[in-house]
Amino acid sequence: MLPLDAYPVHLFLGGRDPVMIEAAEHFYQMLVLLPKLPNALLQLLDISLAEHKKNPRPILSGNLCLFFHGQGDAGGRASALDTELHNVLANHCVGGLCGSLFCAVCVLWKQHAPLAMKFMKIGTRPDTFYTEEATRSVISDAPSDLVIHINNITFLLHKYPLLPKCGLLQRLCTDTGDSSKNAIELHDIPGGEGAFELCAKFCYGITINLSANNFVPAFCAAKFLRMTESVEKGNFVFKLESFFNSCILEGWKDSIVTLQATTHLPEWSENLGIIRRCIDSILEKILTDPAKVGSFLHSLDMQLTAIVHVVKDKRDANISFGMVISLQVSWSYTYTRPGYNRKNRQLVPKDWWTEDISDLDIDLFRCIVTGIRSTNILPPQLIGEALHVYACRWLPDTTKSLPPEASASQAEQILEKNRRILETIVSMMPADRGSVTVGFLLRLLSIANFLGTSPLTKTELLRQSALQLEEATVGDLLFPSNLPSVQHSYDIDLVEAVIESYLVLWRRQAPAEDGPFVRSIRKVGKLVDSYLQVIARDANMPAAKIASLAEALPEIARPTHDDLYKAINIYLKEHQELTKADKKQLCRILDCQKLSPEVCAHAIRNERLPLRTVVQVLFFDHERGGSRADVHKVAKSGIEQKLKDEMQLERKESTKERVIREEGTSGTISDPKKITERKSRTEYSKGRERN
Repeated sequence: MLPLDAYPVHLFLGGRDPVMIEAAEHFYQMLVLLPKLPNALLQLLDISLAEHKKNPRPILSGNLCLFFHGQGDAGGRASALDTELHNVLANHCVGGLCGSLFCAVCVLWKQHAPLAMKFMKIGTRPDTFYTEEATRSVISDAPSDLVIHINNITFLLHKYPLLPKCGLLQRLCTDTGDSSKNAIELHDIPGGEGAFELCAKFCYGITINLSANNFVPAFCAAKFLRMTESVEKGNFVFKLESFFNSCILEGWKDSIVTLQATTHLPEWSENLGIIRRCIDSILEKILTDPAKVGSFLHSLDMQLTAIVHVVKDKRDANISFGMVISLQVSWSYTYTRPGYNRKNRQLVPKDWWTEDISDLDIDLFRCIVTGIRSTNILPPQLIGEALHVYACRWLPDTTKSLPPEASASQAEQILEKNRRILETIVSMMPADRGSVTVGFLLRLLSIANFLGTSPLTKTELLRQSALQLEEATVGDLLFPSNLPSVQHSYDIDLVEAVIESYLVLWRRQAPAEDGPFVRSIRKVGKLVDSYLQVIARDANMPAAKIASLAEALPEIARPTHDDLYKAINIYLKEHQELTKADKKQLCRILDCQKLSPEVCAHAIRNERLPLRTVVQVLFFDHERGGSRADVHKVAKSGIEQKLKDEMQLERKESTKERVIREEGTSGTISDPKKITERKSRTEYSKGRERN
């Protein structure tokens, strides 16, 4: 019989008081309104109530008690609730006190299965299979008369337990004639030797534990061997179907584990309807509103309380009475988000299902997401969150390289698999803006660039990222550079591509002088300047890259140039060896008229800036009267000194160049001391000639 927690609702009642029968009938009428109540349980309740009316007696005995005695875990141990209720039933119903009244009502409503996976134990005999080299045999007094070859394993078995239950073996043994020892090859059996051994143990009556982990190969193998009801009543296929319908499909984790197991036998699972039914079960649970389930359970609890009070008011005080009510709501989902504490939460989060379905293969995951989207019940933000969780689960971290032990072929297989996952995720993204965050889009874009996905996928990610670029943060733009030929740490080219894609969309809007589009591009301008301040600290970042990204934005994007000045100043400070040409290239971007007085005061004293830039800042600051006179005086003396230094430097450089040219012409002098002596002699001889 199936375990107690195989069904979402159970009713066990017994006794002799008509009041109890009335309460039970009222409760039964309420139960039939519950969704997914198995027909087998309804029939059982109908029979129990009918028999109880005809012959009032304890009905919780025999098979019904065995039905109640459930499996709590893989070892068959009953749960604490099972044990407690079973003891009550045994004391009051099986042993039975004369004239006693007993009513046990147990309601277990499980919108999703409990955390423990469902198991079904079949058979009572101990395991007598043993292995010798590549041969599996059974300990028995009778000699083996049936040989089964599956792949590299040989089974030495007996006809008497297997043939009555396996239609295929019956036919194959008949075809081979009356040989005393038949040899049959079953290399194409689904699930291989492991699945066949489960079927063989069932035939021998050996105890086997079935769960969502081994259901698929066992069911496919049983179908292959034709272990159906037409061959023998209560055969393996019937028991597996009962377990599938009443346990696996009623559970959340069980349905997901079973669905994932179908990837090993996709064709068989598809033909037998396992995939479709698991997907339907998962979709049904996902689309159920947790808030509605909670309100329904509250209403059910109120009705149960009313029944208890009615019974207590009408019963004889001298009659022993017992009632056990258990109302349990168990959401067996995996939810490990940072900052989430389930103990302090009364409500189930709306995205409770996203982590569990991320364990599925990408094709099965796509079927689930497509089914959810087709109903138009859940908002697109939940679809986007499911995609985000799946991407975090499977896509690689671009900051880490492939394992060094992976061969070239293995590395290519990994890359191809990741490309397929990424392209599938992008194809499933809802078109609604905000369904996924811009940070997630930019991360996908970085991974797509790393994996070398199709241009269509990159273009779509660029477009969607550009639509929400104003919502991005600096951290979202810090893509690592994965090219071995590039020495700097950040992929600034990818950021520039996103900016260009944004500007293409922005220019199509024909923005007015003031409006949402202007505010949007100014947010982007501030974002880019903040990004420049971060990457400016990279010791290997070329000045041309900084200048190119800064110049990509139009003038309207920066109402002030204070943040841009900070980025340039950081770059000049971190790159002391920068040439004059590079400094001029960077500072050419600055509009000195858009600098605040505070920044102007800093720039005037900044010795790292080129002289031309300092003069421009001083001029525009003086025009608007931004700085004090003492600042200008100090700046003027500083500029004069800086001008002298630059003139001396230019003279030294010109002298050096002239000496090098002369040395190149004569081809004799290379020592600096000799060059100085030759220069002195030349000047002395010229002086004598003048005298």
